[in-house]
Amino acid sequence: MDRNRKWVPGLGAALLILLCHVTSALEVPLDPKVLEGLPQPPTITLQSPKDYIFDPRENIVIHCEAKGKPTPSFSWTRNGTHFDVEKDSNVLTKPGSGTLVIDISGEKAEAYEGTYQCTAHNEHGTAVSNNIVIRQSRSPLWSKERNEAITVQMGVSLVLQCRPPAGLPPPVIFWMDNNFQRLPLDKRVSQALNGDLYFSNVLPEDTRSDYICYARFPHTQTIQQKQPISVIVLNNSPEGERPPGFMMPLGPASAKMVLRGETLELECIAEGLPTPDISWQKDGGELPSSRMSFHNFKKTLMISDVNEADAGDYRCSATNNLGNAHHMIKVSVKAAPFWVSAPRNLILAPNETGILTCRVNGEPKPKITWFVNGIRLENAPEDHSRKVEDDTVILSNVQTGSSAVYQCNASNEFGYLMANAFVSVLAEAPRVLTPPNQVYQVIANHPALLHCASFGSPIPTITWFKDSQTSIRNGDPYVIHENGTLEIHVAQPLNSGKYTCIATNNLGIRENHVFLEVKEPTRILKQPEYKVVQRGMSAMFECKVKHDPSLIPTMTWLKDSGELPDDERFVVDTDSLTIKDVTDEDEGTYTCIMNTTLDRDSASAMLTVVEKPDPPTDLELTDQTERSVQLTWIPGDDHNSPTERFLIQYEDLLHQPGVWVNLSEVAGTSTTARLSLSPYIYYSFRVLALNRVGYSRPSQPSRQYRTNPAAPDENPSDVKGVGTEPGNLVISWTPLTGFKSNGPGLEYKVLWRQKDTDGEWSSRSVANVSQCVVSGTPTFQPYEIKVQAFNDYGSGPEPEVMIGYSGEDLPLSAPESLQVMVHNSTLAEVHWEPVSIPSVRGKLQGYKVYYRRERGLHATEEETDQEEQVLTFSGNRSEGRLPGLQPYSLYNLFIRVVNSKGEGPQSSSKTFETPEGVPGPPSFLNVTTSSLDSLTLQWGPPMNNNGRLAGYTLKYQPVNNTNELGPVKVMMFLANETTTTLGNLNSSMLYKFYLSAKTIKGSGPIVTEEAFTVIDTAVPSRQVDIATQGWFIGLMCAIALLILVLLIVCFIKRNKGGKYPVKEKEDAHQDPEIQPMKEDDGTFGEYRSMESDTEDHKPLKGSRTPSNGTVRRDESDDSLVDYGEGGDGQFNEDGSFIGQYSGKKEKDTHEGNESSEAPSPVNAMNSFV
Repeated sequence: MDRNRKWVPGLGAALLILLCHVTSALEVPLDPKVLEGLPQPPTITLQSPKDYIFDPRENIVIHCEAKGKPTPSFSWTRNGTHFDVEKDSNVLTKPGSGTLVIDISGEKAEAYEGTYQCTAHNEHGTAVSNNIVIRQSRSPLWSKERNEAITVQMGVSLVLQCRPPAGLPPPVIFWMDNNFQRLPLDKRVSQALNGDLYFSNVLPEDTRSDYICYARFPHTQTIQQKQPISVIVLNNSPEGERPPGFMMPLGPASAKMVLRGETLELECIAEGLPTPDISWQKDGGELPSSRMSFHNFKKTLMISDVNEADAGDYRCSATNNLGNAHHMIKVSVKAAPFWVSAPRNLILAPNETGILTCRVNGEPKPKITWFVNGIRLENAPEDHSRKVEDDTVILSNVQTGSSAVYQCNASNEFGYLMANAFVSVLAEAPRVLTPPNQVYQVIANHPALLHCASFGSPIPTITWFKDSQTSIRNGDPYVIHENGTLEIHVAQPLNSGKYTCIATNNLGIRENHVFLEVKEPTRILKQPEYKVVQRGMSAMFECKVKHDPSLIPTMTWLKDSGELPDDERFVVDTDSLTIKDVTDEDEGTYTCIMNTTLDRDSASAMLTVVEKPDPPTDLELTDQTERSVQLTWIPGDDHNSPTERFLIQYEDLLHQPGVWVNLSEVAGTSTTARLSLSPYIYYSFRVLALNRVGYSRPSQPSRQYRTNPAAPDENPSDVKGVGTEPGNLVISWTPLTGFKSNGPGLEYKVLWRQKDTDGEWSSRSVANVSQCVVSGTPTFQPYEIKVQAFNDYGSGPEPEVMIGYSGEDLPLSAPESLQVMVHNSTLAEVHWEPVSIPSVRGKLQGYKVYYRRERGLHATEEETDQEEQVLTFSGNRSEGRLPGLQPYSLYNLFIRVVNSKGEGPQSSSKTFETPEGVPGPPSFLNVTTSSLDSLTLQWGPPMNNNGRLAGYTLKYQPVNNTNELGPVKVMMFLANETTTTLGNLNSSMLYKFYLSAKTIKGSGPIVTEEAFTVIDTAVPSRQVDIATQGWFIGLMCAIALLILVLLIVCFIKRNKGGKYPVKEKEDAHQDPEIQPMKEDDGTFGEYRSMESDTEDHKPLKGSRTPSNGTVRRDESDDSLVDYGEGGDGQFNEDGSFIGQYSGKKEKDTHEGNESSEAPSPVNAMNSFV
């Protein structure tokens, strides 16, 4: 039966199942417990390389080690014949191996050169090593020769040959001078791969007598040198410029063969003047950039790890300004034999079939030869179960005792490969090699691998069970691999539990238990964020993590992938990193790493340290003109915050020394600015840089730059002409600053003339002032004015003409034709005829209306002195409204015109009357009690009748205990009536009164008042308390008498030892004290004052309790409990008293609600019902 088997390493053991067609290939594990008693043919584990070059000063060590059961024995052949190591005293074999140590210290090393092969043998087969060629390293001396001096003309090409002696291995070549200094190499002078020194063209400086070629032999570490070569370069007939030509290789084309896997070296060296440049390309393809490199100033192209695709035509080109040359190199790729699939060891059970395959490739195609136990199959004993088909050996129906070691040899002209593969026929019961009860921990959503490494022959079949019950089959989410490993693609918490693997073959069965724990993943919930921090401040990176509670996490912080600096400024907390007093060196990438035993998570963030920029430097002034200069500077370090702009300031050393003024701003990318200048300034400039953090310190000032004086460029601003007195005109302006004066001797020429006349301009020159006073002007006339600046170098531009006015005087006229229209009792409108403009004699500001209330129109009103009122109406108006007048009054008014100088004469007076209006409220309203059902009201007339008083209107309505208003009653009174008595009112009732006065225009505002029909200081409440009712007092007396009878009965019962009937109830209620009636008035509790009634302590609807809702406690300790065995004071359901009274008890024995006050007797009364 064919089964695929493979042995792979496990914990403490290795089990590798190797599939070879239908072959079961099993490598025996190295676990001693498994190996004990298990036969195994030999396997070569260590051997020397095929080509072994030894140093004659050291011993020769030829390695050969093997494993097997029983332990193999070793033998050697040299040059194809048996090498008896025991007969040679210079040859020792290392114990436990076949390694040879040959002592050549006293012998000629050449005697031990040759081809060696090691054989390892036990009773199950024979394994052989590669053929190991042993050769001695050689470093021969240079042959004696005399080198003649070489004389060449300047510009020609030259080759200095090295030709080192043949060594083993080949020597390393380099050129030096007598001082052991390497000769400088460049594009013109270069060393070829063969060691020769090439000059594309020679120069006079190439003349020297110490061109020395050195050869260093690696194995012996010796250096040989060639005789020095002298070169003399003449300049009497120099070679002219010429196009390139190739010095090596010669001709237009050449060929190169390289073996697969080696490094291809292509070389082109060209001569010419000027020195040519070399370039490479591959015809019909691209150069392999990942494996390609240029050397020797691009004269050498190297391609590593050559494969078949690298074959083809390679073109090297030499180019200078006179032309180019090309050389084609045809590259062919051959291959020594290389493995496609080497034969693998087979462990077969009896009667199984196995296949050995030996698949190789190469160019030319390798020849395959099979051996068994070191003997060619053609010469080995015939075995009918064995069949050979080229690269395959088929072993059918193997039997115990047919174990052997097979060798496959593949060779072509470039080398050979040889491999050993044993076939071991075993019959073994299953063994589980994975340790028992092993616990596997994985992170959720990751793969889980549960191993079941086993050994047996035939190969055991592996089955899995979960929790010892559920059989696991291939398929989601489980995969059972050929080596028995159970894989869960995406492990989840529900996959946790106990797993059992069972290994079975026809010789037995074994089982093993493992456990799987699926843990929560470690996740960084809040990652550190990018920080931009100013130098000297603090930076904090947060790193909040969630992890499985059963795993112990470890947080680590890194800076730029390395450890944090050992600095106390770095403070690591549970979930954060704080960097105090940040410096420039703290800038970088900070990484938070959270590790557990199973997984890790990490997150990174950058820290950028910023600061104000450094000041610009090297200020320079160029391109200077009269009115401009070019300023350039070098920006300072921006400290990671890009410069947004540059601010250019100047100092005027002539006019304002020490004062720096902003002149211009330019973008942060600029380093130059064209500055506009003014004349007659001693400039010094400085520059400040601005970034997001702030302005830099100012740069050092530039050198001083003085501009020449010139005439003013502008005239004074804010020119105004205003008269301050009648007959004058004050012309004022804002003077030019020294910066704008443009030169010395600054003065102002003031010009004026009356507007709309063709008169000449009057003028006056002034200096160091900002105004000029012109006298003798007519009153308030327009003037054209202008002010021009001039200095010692000329006048400024033609000034702009402004309009001003001469001084004003008081108006001459008063408004006329006054008329008044009365709109209502509080508003009137006045009209007038405006005065003429010339009579205003100034700028018209408006009109002022003066009015006063002379008296009221009511005959009985007393005369009062009223204050005069003024209203101003701006502009050229002819009417205005007078609001807020008092009704039924006589008013007087007059008007004045107003200009900027003042008011004109008043107009003639005008009187008018206002009609009647509604009166004011009565001056007071008082309510007094006449009897239980009547109230007396008194009031006073209004302070302002506003007309003829027609009478009063009184409205009133009752208010019940719930503050609900009753029906309204209305009464009318004459103007001379100020008192009335209302009878037939409800007793103990609150009434609300509303009183207003009226004229023919209507009723005025009301005054209100409230009053009770009964006013008793003992009952100040607004409520009707039942405690004051006679029937209620009688009822309470009856209840008190009944309680007294009950107390007497209880006392008698107690003395007789009997039980009070209410004792059948549990003591579940508190026992507040009894509230006796007040002795003085027979009422319960206290009444509230009238003031308390006005607050929020109003009774609920339908309540008839006293106003404060409780009854005042007395100091009596009398209770039912004091006279009997107590209870909650209740009777049974026979209709007897269920009261609220109970006596004192200790508080810790109470149950139910507790209270410090006794219930109301009203409730006690209600209990009867």
